[in-house]
Amino acid sequence: MSQSEHFSFGNETEIEDIGGGLKRQMLGYNHELMAVKIWFDKGAEGYVHAHRHSQVSYVVEGEFHVNVDGVIKVLKAGDSFFVPPHVDHGAVCPTGGILIDTFSPAREDFVDDL
Repeated sequence: MSQSEHFSFGNETEIEDIGGGLKRQMLGYNHELMAVKIWFDKGAEGYVHAHRHSQVSYVVEGEFHVNVDGVIKVLKAGDSFFVPPHVDHGAVCPTGGILIDTFSPAREDFVDDL
């Protein structure tokens, strides 16, 4: 079973530019659970999509217009949202901001060694 190191230091962990004004940093994972930090540039969009994973996202900073199953809410720092498996969801960040995304099971498409 593959997993991340036990400790992750923000200034030493790779930040991947995934395009469209988004950057991603892996915080920790094994096959059951994953946490990821996502930076959104002003106006960046996480396009509506669905996957088999349960997801909880926490707004660290900024304002996000979050769509979960066709319902759109405005979330700010301290707010969070839950996405069940196979449910359409996406977010637009008009201000620029940061999310912490957690997934169960881990997103295999985010790392090569799962």
